[in-house]
Amino acid sequence: MKLCLKKRVFTILCLSLLFISCSSDLDFNQTDDFKLEPVFVANLVYFDVPAHDFVDDGTEHIVAFDAEDFDVFKDKFFNDNLAKAEFDFEITNTINRAFTVSLLLLNDNDEQLETLDYEVSAYTGSANISKFHEVFEEQRLDLLKQTTKVAFVIHIKAGSPLNENSLGNLKLRSSATVYMEIE
Repeated sequence: MKLCLKKRVFTILCLSLLFISCSSDLDFNQTDDFKLEPVFVANLVYFDVPAHDFVDDGTEHIVAFDAEDFDVFKDKFFNDNLAKAEFDFEITNTINRAFTVSLLLLNDNDEQLETLDYEVSAYTGSANISKFHEVFEEQRLDLLKQTTKVAFVIHIKAGSPLNENSLGNLKLRSSATVYMEIE
C-alpha cells in the first residue's frame, strides 16, 4: 500500500513538472532581420581539345566553340538575390604551343558584354597547369546578370608547327561559386 502511494505521488509530481514552463512575449518583428546567405558551388564549363583539332588540311586555325545558352540569370529569384559570383578556371596544356583562351560573355543580341582572356604557356615536358580566378561584384555583377550566352575562342600562338599527328591536349575545367542574400 505504501509502495502504491509513493508511485502515485511520484507520478503526480512528474506530470505537474510537464505543465510548468517558462514563457516570454514573442517578438514577431525579429523576422524582419532574418537573412539567409547560402553559397552554391557548381561546375561551369569543361572542354578537352586534342592538338590535331587545331590543324585542318595542314593549316593551323583558331578553335571557337558555338555560343551556348547561359540562362541562369533569367530566373527572377536567382537574379534578384545574387550578391556575388566567383569563377575559377583551370587550364591544363600538354601541347608544345602557347595559347590565349578567351571567354566571351554575350547578351541576347550576341553583343559582347565582357571578354576574359587567359594566357596559357606552352608545354615543356610536364603538364602546364594555369589557374585563373574572376570575381563579379557590384557593377561587374550587374553586367554578368545580363549574360545569356557564353562562347570560347582559343587562339594558338606562334611556335613549332602542329600537324594531324601532334600529341597533347588543351583542357579547361571551371566552376562557379555563387553567393546569395535572401531577406
